[in-house]
Amino acid sequence: MLKTGKPLRLRRLSLVGDDRHLLIPLDHSVSDGPVAPPGQWEDLLRALVAGGADGIIVHKGRARNLSSDILKSCALVVHLSASTACSADVDAKVLVGDVEEAVALGADAVSVHVNVGSDTEGRQLADLGAVARSCDTWGMPLIAMVYPRGPRIDNPHDPALLAHIVNVAADLGADMVKTSVALPIDRMAEVVAHSPIPVLAAGGPPDGSDLIAYGTALMAAGCRGLAVGRRVFSSPSPTALVSRLAAVVHAQTGPPGGMSMTDSHSPHYSTIVAGVA
Repeated sequence: MLKTGKPLRLRRLSLVGDDRHLLIPLDHSVSDGPVAPPGQWEDLLRALVAGGADGIIVHKGRARNLSSDILKSCALVVHLSASTACSADVDAKVLVGDVEEAVALGADAVSVHVNVGSDTEGRQLADLGAVARSCDTWGMPLIAMVYPRGPRIDNPHDPALLAHIVNVAADLGADMVKTSVALPIDRMAEVVAHSPIPVLAAGGPPDGSDLIAYGTALMAAGCRGLAVGRRVFSSPSPTALVSRLAAVVHAQTGPPGGMSMTDSHSPHYSTIVAGVA
């Protein structure tokens, strides 16, 4: 029965059933500090769900305290890796949770962070392999967040390097890989072409430019989704921004709720000007 669990959970990671994904990472509270004041935390989550996020990514402690109604139409991904900005080596990720805990929390997937090129790459790769083994046992999808980061990386946006990165994730047992973006963006198509598993593009444009156009270009390059955290939760209107991103990710089916992308109340991404995100 556990063998059927993974495809069932994978289905829940795509809100409209098109195998495309808009995930909102909220694990920054461990690495960098508070995402939102405690009194505004649930309001933020409800805003993300209302906008059409396919899933949220949080650590286990946050997952324990979620109101059950928040996840009626949004998947839960429990992040198992951590480090803080105060560490002697910020690229040294360690496991702070396990798959069994995620199962008990009702998670739809788990995620693990690996920094290839860091001083502790070896341990992080071993951790990814061990979590992948547990995920297969428990029927839990695994999202590998694998980035080229550390003293041995000259160009983290090199398409050839990123093609290597996504294959590391696939070969060690991940079901999806979230990684950095190749530059120029159209070369992300080369990364996707070399990946045996779906590729999710991480973050927003490094120059702070239009997030909607950025996401559109990445989806056109063949990415299967976006994972955008800081640009969303720091937005003055998270619901509106998530709605626009969801329309980009699920372009073939339109945003959640049946609204057409050409509906007069839901502006197409091409009308969104730089700076809104």
